[in-house]
Amino acid sequence: MHSAITVSPAQLPDLLLHVAVVRPVFLWGAPGIGKSSLVRDFAASLGLECVTLVGTQLAPEDLIGVPELRDGRSRFAPPESIARDEPYCLFLDELNSSGPDVQKAFYSLILDRRIGAYELPAGSIVIGAGNRSSDNALARPMASALVNRLIHVHLRASWNDWREWAERSGIHRWVLGYLTERPDHLWSAPPKVEESFSTPRSWHMLSDALHSYGDEIDAETLGLLAAGTLGPAHATAFGGYVKIVRHRYGLDAVVRGEAGWPSRPDDRDLLYFLAEAFRARLIKELPAGKNHASPSVRQFAHRAKAMLVELAELSLECGRLVIAPDGDGSPVLPAWFLVEVSRDLPRLVAART
Repeated sequence: MHSAITVSPAQLPDLLLHVAVVRPVFLWGAPGIGKSSLVRDFAASLGLECVTLVGTQLAPEDLIGVPELRDGRSRFAPPESIARDEPYCLFLDELNSSGPDVQKAFYSLILDRRIGAYELPAGSIVIGAGNRSSDNALARPMASALVNRLIHVHLRASWNDWREWAERSGIHRWVLGYLTERPDHLWSAPPKVEESFSTPRSWHMLSDALHSYGDEIDAETLGLLAAGTLGPAHATAFGGYVKIVRHRYGLDAVVRGEAGWPSRPDDRDLLYFLAEAFRARLIKELPAGKNHASPSVRQFAHRAKAMLVELAELSLECGRLVIAPDGDGSPVLPAWFLVEVSRDLPRLVAART
């Protein structure tokens, strides 16, 4: 299921406060963006215990219970985890990853708030969550009868929300510093192959590992941890960022002409990170029209062309990365700048796509 209308983590609690208390809600979102923790935090804010049932780990009888005899009649006894006397938050995680029989077993619990003779205590809330099929995660089609029993909310990753959380949660300063410069690297779409990819959760895991090792972690181990938690491109760029932090080697120094592009073979990750940072700087500072450029911006553009020449001499790949179009093939740098680059650097532009 997809929707162009989404909410950020900061917007979710208020929405749940008004909606989840009257109707069951299903929270859609990519893996690792914090769905489970947001639900648990919301339940805690209401003073409710959060009882989590993971759809992929359940069989129908785990919900319906087992039959027992009482006064000569049989009845189903729901499991203790569900049959509680006090109101609580029932969190149905990975609901759409469960089998059809398990999904059917949820019907009455979601719509009627009961299983057999047991009814959820007044004040209880029911929230489900799951990944989308487009996320290459385990997700089965949700039956229309179940879809129609839920209010669907789509969650997106938000750098601003995550930063506020990270600052008060002790996220490692290298992680926070890197993402401050590259907030677009907080999350990446799950790949179609089995490899690590970047999510708020994976950055948190990397932070925990860095805290465990301490700042004296060697470059090889740092690269191993980054590659084991982040997407390949982000892992390489993060390694380059840490080198900058450790050696105080920044893009500003290259722009000012106080330092050159790193040229040692073992500084390839640093060169890649600086090239990406250079691209981001150009996108941010160059106006769409040359006539709107101030004298200082024109001077920067002139310096940028010289920097591109130097960069392309070291690595044609990194030079092309700076001026490459976006994923749809559309230019991200202004046309007037690309025209000047194509005049002065035809070899670089010839194969930029």
